[in-house]
This record gives sequence, C-alpha cells and structure tokens, in this order.
Amino acid sequence: MADKNFNIAEVLRDTAKRYSGWPGLAIRKKKGDYDEWTLGQLHEESTRFAAVLREEGISPGDRVMLMVRPSMEFICLTFALFQVGAVVILIDPGMGYRNLLRCITSVKPHVLIGIPAAQLFSRIFFRHFATVKTRVCVGRSFVFLGKSLTALTTSLSEQSTKGSIFQATEDDVAAIIFTTGSTGPPKGVRFSHGNFRAQLRLIHDYYGIRFGDVDQPCFPLFALFSAALGAKTVIPEMDAARPAQVDPEKFIRTLVEQKVTYSFGSPAIWNVVSRYCQERNITLPVKKILMAGAPVSGELIKRVKNIMVEGGEIHTPYGATESLPVSSISGTDILGETWPETVKGHGVCVGNSLPGIDITVVEARDEEIVHWSDARELGVGEIGEIVVRGPVVTRAYDNNDYENKLAKITDGQGFRHRVGDMGYKDEQDRLWFCGRKAHRVFTAQGILYTIPCEAIFNQHSEVYRSALVGVGKSPNQQPVIIAEPHGKVVDEAALKQELHQLAKANPLTADIETFLIHP
Repeated sequence: MADKNFNIAEVLRDTAKRYSGWPGLAIRKKKGDYDEWTLGQLHEESTRFAAVLREEGISPGDRVMLMVRPSMEFICLTFALFQVGAVVILIDPGMGYRNLLRCITSVKPHVLIGIPAAQLFSRIFFRHFATVKTRVCVGRSFVFLGKSLTALTTSLSEQSTKGSIFQATEDDVAAIIFTTGSTGPPKGVRFSHGNFRAQLRLIHDYYGIRFGDVDQPCFPLFALFSAALGAKTVIPEMDAARPAQVDPEKFIRTLVEQKVTYSFGSPAIWNVVSRYCQERNITLPVKKILMAGAPVSGELIKRVKNIMVEGGEIHTPYGATESLPVSSISGTDILGETWPETVKGHGVCVGNSLPGIDITVVEARDEEIVHWSDARELGVGEIGEIVVRGPVVTRAYDNNDYENKLAKITDGQGFRHRVGDMGYKDEQDRLWFCGRKAHRVFTAQGILYTIPCEAIFNQHSEVYRSALVGVGKSPNQQPVIIAEPHGKVVDEAALKQELHQLAKANPLTADIETFLIHP
C-alpha cells in the first residue's frame, strides 16, 4: 500500500472517467433555468484550476484560504488544491468577524482565493492576513483584489494542464476546517487525505449514497463528497451560515425541480421546511435525509417522515468536526424504540458505532489523559465522557498544543479523541448523548446534564426549546431552566408554574426551582 496515492482528488478523477457525461452539478439561475456541469466537466475545470494555481507558484504544503460561496468554483477549486497538494483552509463566516479574524491569524495562510468581498475584507483587516503572499480573485477583480481567476484560466496553454496529482500519504494534511466555537474559541482541525477517504467510504457503504443519486447538501463540504461519489449536486438557494433563516419555498423548489433523492442538513433547516410542506400538503421526492449538527426530536422526525416520498428514511449521524460520523440511528428506530425514553429524561440515542469506529465511555476528567491506560472505562448505563477511535477521527488541531493535550489520548501506536460530550452505553451497545461536557451543572445534590433535563420541559406544548444553565460556582451551582416559547406567551407566570410542576414530577429535575422565559 506504500505506493498508493491517498489524494482525495484521485476519487473525483476516477469517478469522472467512469461517468464522464453524467450530471454532476446544477445551480439555479434567477431566470429559473439551471447552470449545469457533467462529472467530466467538473474534473476538467478542477484540472484547469490546478494548472493556474501551479503557475501562480502554489505548491504542496502551501496553506490556501478559500473564501468562495457554494458554486462550481468552490467545488473545483477545492479539488484543484487537493491536486496540487496544498492545504485548503475553510472557515464558516457565520461565526462572526472577531472569531473569523482570530482563526485567520492562527492558521497563517500563504494564499487567499476569494470573492471580491473577501479580498476587500482582507485588505481592511490587513494585519490578520499578513502572511498572505498570493491572491486570486474569483469574480470581477481590480488590481488590489488579486489576479482574476477567469483571466488566468483563459490564458492557460493546453500543455500546462497536464500536471499530475500530488502523491499524498494517508496522513498528509488535506484541509484545515474550523469548529463552530459553540463551547469555546473555534479550533482549526487538520483533516488528512486518509480522513476524507474514510468519510467517503462510510457515506457510500453505510448510507448507500452513490452514482445516480441527486444530492442537495446544506453543508458546502458535502457537495465535495457528492461529486466524488458520482452523485449530482444541487446547490440550495440559502445561506449555509444561517440555516434557521432558510427560505422554504426556494429550498423546496430545487428539491422538486431537480428530483433530489437525498439531502444532508441541520434540524433547524428541516424544522422550517417540514412546517411549510405540512401547511401546504407538499410531498417531497427525497428518499433519504441525513440530519446532524444538533439533537433531533422525535416530533421533527415524525413531521419530516410525513412529507417524504413513501418508503423514505431519516438518519441522524453523530460526531463532531473532529470525528464525523462515528455512530448513527434511523428515524424509524428513534420513533419506535428510543424517543419514548428520551422524553423521560434518559438522553438522546445516537445509535450504534459505525463500521471501523470504536466508541468508549470513560470517567470524565477535566485535565488531560496522557495514556489510554490512565482512563477508566464505565459500564452500561453509567454517564461519562465519550471517546472515539477510527479512520474518520482527525489527529490534531492546528497550532494548538494546549487543546491537543486535552483532546487526544495516546493508545499504543495510535490515539483516541475526547469528543467533549457526555453520554452512556445501553445493553444493546447503543450510545446515548446527554449533552456537552462544558455544559454540566454541578449542584449540591449532584451533576445535572443538559439534554436529559431539557427534554422534560420541551414536552410542554408552549415550549419550543429550553436550556439548562448553572448560576454560581461549582459544586454549588443553582440550576436554572430558560424556556423559549413557540410564540407570544399570554400568561408568563402560569407558564413558569406549569414548568415548575413538570420539574417536580421527575426525580431528575425535582431540585430545579428557577425558570426564565426567553423571547
């Protein structure tokens, strides 16, 4: 296997050779028709872009920040950078500009490839982009925004497009992708070519995504996987950084017009879309929906199942930016087996581990665990810290030794990753998620976990969602429930009293006395 090229760009090349003339990408235009590319054309464009990048002096190991909206250019530039052997840096702009600038400073990019607005942003906040030496502008460019990608591509000679794909090992870094920062500053996660290959295998083998499928991915990264697997990608008309603000009419329009067979998105998107469909009696052509990014309620699963084509199925993969996916459960199993336990406060079942993935629950510790022999594995039903091992698990954060020490555990020649979540295993070896480790509430009566407690109050007909928080210092924090209603509350005092009655009815929440209403 030593001579095998693990470069993820080879997968798109091989797929394009087999299915060159088949649809690969569709983007709806304002007039109502679509710009479309075949799989062969996507590979050809990525090869042309790779030639441009080489001529601009971009070489293996160079760090390239890609700030381009979901588009043909986004997909093909990413594969072009893989071809060259550069490291693609992807940061979610939805994290806010302060976090964004902090991430850029930490990752030290050598090259910026971006739309005009991104190039202008880099000029305004020039200190954070001090390491950038080369700029390529995707779109209309002026001199100070960098060289135009269109002009560079037009001037290419045919001979310059003959470059070979960089010979990558399994551990060579392909990309740096930042976490959301929901429980602390965003961290840059190093993805190897081997990590991406392993993710592709799981998506293909376990979820049955393959050539001939039509995908509408709500996370830009998944557009890359679809193209590599030979599926047609339909770019949704939405801002991926603001899923809850999706326009359901536009989202559904492309699903129907392009006969989309599967889609990967957050529960926030499907909450909006399913309500819209339910109100208008719309049935979607989608056969498979993957929901991830937040716990998924049984009520949402039931609602989405009702708007899918007959026989359609929902899957809720579990993982994190550093390790995705590691387990999965179907919507059918949630509704039929686990959701009744969730509403009683037993956590959210996220299923059995996926092939090749090892999930262990250990006694939670706030300090680093240097060696695996130092960890204490817990038994069935005992809540602890979730630790994972497998080919989709990333090896390190970028330029962050402190977080690496806290998150990684040496295990012989390999390592394990501390996900930062709390949970337990049941008798069927299924994993149950109980919330983020950082969100535990330490009271005088014991530890409270967010997901089990919040489930009790989320059953109230007026409550859209709730949050358990701790006030004061550990281990004598006061537990507080903040409830967000579906709409305007007529009698806030009465709602608080009813939430208090729900708390008293369950031993898990009996000690919670304080309730706040969030608009």
